[in-house]
Amino acid sequence: MAHALRRAALRQHLHPSSWAWFLFGPASRGDVAAPVVHSHDDYEHASESDLAGFEVETDSQGHHYAVRREDLPKEQV
Repeated sequence: MAHALRRAALRQHLHPSSWAWFLFGPASRGDVAAPVVHSHDDYEHASESDLAGFEVETDSQGHHYAVRREDLPKEQV
């Protein structure tokens, strides 16, 4: 019985999350009620301007695909 308890304690002690807690300390949670601040960098602004030229279309089977706005008929733009 004591051997089984010792083996279980050893297995729990060597768990990877135990080692992470031992090496790095407890996880810092911060204020969970605070709003998330997300600032855009130059790459995100460039990708948003590139994606602005596309329109998402859905076919009769429910598949979604992107179409360039300049390729759409004028009444759909």
